[in-house]
Amino acid sequence: MSKKNKPDSRGFVFSTDPDFHFEEQERVQQDTLPPAQQNLRVKLETKHRAGKTVTLVDGFAGTDDDAEKLGKQLKNFCGTGGSVKDGEIIVQGDQRDKVLQFLLKNGYGKTKKSG
Repeated sequence: MSKKNKPDSRGFVFSTDPDFHFEEQERVQQDTLPPAQQNLRVKLETKHRAGKTVTLVDGFAGTDDDAEKLGKQLKNFCGTGGSVKDGEIIVQGDQRDKVLQFLLKNGYGKTKKSG
């Protein structure tokens, strides 16, 4: 059974107007840049994570599938868990040095370590 009114990115969940329909926004997929042209930032964060420390890699320009692939490679290299959400690659723990080492070894030249 499908819901009539599905939530959208603007926060609408329900409308009392029977003729109201959400306007679905199409997400534009961009081509994945080569590793040498990626401008990645590696940083440490603990906000909104119940005090747990995670390493964030953001700035990835490409498709969601390629981001998932890079996230899986980083998690395997570091030997930890993580995820890819909203264009950010999340690796559990303080793995900044390992992540930076992996990215530089694989040709991600414009990588910066912050925080």
